[in-house]
Amino acid sequence: MDEPIKRMDWLRREIREHDHLYYVRNEPRITDQQYDELFAELKALEARHPELVTPDSPTQRVAGRPLGEFATIRHSIPMLSVDNTYNADELRAFDERVRKQLGQADYDYVVELKIDGLAVSLRYEQGVLATGATRGDGEVGDDVTTNIRTIRSIPLRLHADAYRIEGVPPSSRGQDARDTQGRDALATRIPAVLEVRGEVYMPTKSFAALNKIRAEAGEPAFANPRNAAAGSLKLLDARITATRNLSFFAYAIGEISEPLADDHWHALQRLKDLGLPINPHVQKARDIAEVIEICISWADRRSKLDYQIDGMVIKINRYDQRDILGATGRAPRWCISYKFPAERARTVVESIAVQVGKTGALTPVANLQPVLLAGTTVKRASLHNFDEMQRLDVRPGDTVLIEKAGEIIPQVVEVRKEFRPEGAEPFPVPTQCPVCGSEAVRRKNEVALRCANPTCPAVTREAIVHYASRGGMDIEGLGEKVVDQLLDAGLIRDLADLYSLRAEDVAALDRQGETSASNLIEAIGESKGRDLTRLLNALAIPHVGEETALLLARHFRSMDKLLEASLDEFLDREPGKKKVTPKIPGVGEVMARAIVEDLSRPDKRERIHRLMVAGVNMLLQSGPAPSQSSLSGKTVVITGTLKTLSRQQAEQAVREAGGKVSSSVSKKTDFVVAGEDPGSKLQKAQGLGVKVLDEEQFKKLLAGKDV
Repeated sequence: MDEPIKRMDWLRREIREHDHLYYVRNEPRITDQQYDELFAELKALEARHPELVTPDSPTQRVAGRPLGEFATIRHSIPMLSVDNTYNADELRAFDERVRKQLGQADYDYVVELKIDGLAVSLRYEQGVLATGATRGDGEVGDDVTTNIRTIRSIPLRLHADAYRIEGVPPSSRGQDARDTQGRDALATRIPAVLEVRGEVYMPTKSFAALNKIRAEAGEPAFANPRNAAAGSLKLLDARITATRNLSFFAYAIGEISEPLADDHWHALQRLKDLGLPINPHVQKARDIAEVIEICISWADRRSKLDYQIDGMVIKINRYDQRDILGATGRAPRWCISYKFPAERARTVVESIAVQVGKTGALTPVANLQPVLLAGTTVKRASLHNFDEMQRLDVRPGDTVLIEKAGEIIPQVVEVRKEFRPEGAEPFPVPTQCPVCGSEAVRRKNEVALRCANPTCPAVTREAIVHYASRGGMDIEGLGEKVVDQLLDAGLIRDLADLYSLRAEDVAALDRQGETSASNLIEAIGESKGRDLTRLLNALAIPHVGEETALLLARHFRSMDKLLEASLDEFLDREPGKKKVTPKIPGVGEVMARAIVEDLSRPDKRERIHRLMVAGVNMLLQSGPAPSQSSLSGKTVVITGTLKTLSRQQAEQAVREAGGKVSSSVSKKTDFVVAGEDPGSKLQKAQGLGVKVLDEEQFKKLLAGKDV
């Protein structure tokens, strides 16, 4: 038995050594095939001797079964947020505050890339990874240890450079070459308790590959690598997380049993010695001028990285000076971030196409020469509407600048007319629908052009996709590809036909099958019980989104009463006077006219009647009266990630409580609900004196309790 024990011990050490060389030192010394051979040998030995498997073995990264739910972990030292700056003047103002507090003392900075991922805390005890937790609210985070273990760049056991024998290549060492020298060194160099803070992120190539797989499966794509990383780390099945190729950079120390260094720069080097990857682009700066120079230099260079960054983090280097500077309730005074302006990319408009939406709206879209922007390859950008297209004067062949609105939706922001090719002609505003050839019309007081044909195939398709979407009737499994299959096979011609589908017909479609078909039919059946608010949002009524759908549902209480309503039910119009007063706050004249007109159409009424016959709920389900809620009439902004509610669920809860959801913070905002990684909205709220709620306080308000 001694021989297998020695061999397994040597293999584990050797694999850890090569993980360290690959992920931390960026100095691989063996080929992937040689590494795989070592791993396969260890796995085979452990299969023959399961009693000898250790928890920190490289083979034990992936848990065998899903979790039921995440437990929580209280951080021994709070994980504070970082205040933001957006220009050089604000950085100089930060430096001036530091100078005043430190007096005449000399100080320097450490400047780090601000990785766009998910903040986590790793706790090592006696050199072995014990727990991994998300930042959460800064005090308490989710226990994601099982998922953290799947990340190959995170060592399960800490490593020390002294543990390596100088001059002896790793591949040529004997089984116990380091038994005495190595273990003694390890015991003296690794703290008994070490809590490491860092960022879990998804490399750009992994993000693109993941979205390709999701698109082929008919699943919605992740908006950006940060969302993909956060979603992957919060999966209950670590086996799926293991396929997502997440990575990690360490950037700070939390609780520690003995100091690693007197300053941050040397502490980072010690973390690297212990086997933890730190970002290779960390720099020291003598003063704020050098800090600014470094920050500006990365604004252009960041596109060459294989991961996304959204700024730089500037930290006072010496720990004793950090103690003098201290912290506010939420952020340290010795640290600040510099956020980059929205990233732009230059490309060429190859053509302009017209897209037909769920309400028949015709939208111009620029087809672009593929260009990398904020971590993803962009091939299309919205031009919003034809008035905007003409204002920008975008033409096929033009060189344009694009950026991502909210870091998500690509849009054209500028035309570089000096590069316009000779003979480039303006794109004509269409007079007909590009799909069905029907007249393109513009309703009174509207910017959008619309297809006049209510049975246009493109309108029908988009209306069904919207009806089934998460914000609509939330029919799981009914994505765009399945909708296309159902339409192409002639199984449906309208969204009301969904409720006549049979499982055997769906199962006959490509890539379906009995189980998928049965699940889809069940999900369609479940949608019948959705609230009237969801139904109104799902029906693609012009100007009616989640907010307006809730207002209409609360006012009319049933679909029948809404269908009976004339314009006078919406508006107070005094005879002989131009002044019009809305009877439903939030539903103005333009919106009211569009709603009444749309619901008066015979095809829309026929669709609603068929849904009614199919058993779809047409009533507002009972709930607490909005007037009894502490959120009634209040404006709420939700920022960051909540632990128990999705963003959509939280916003819906605000609306159901009689409040209004806003996307931006202003003096008119009553509450800001701040979850994990809240961003600049939290900082703005604090600057304006807006009341900030955590998730528990938010739930208390929803329940009618005071906070």
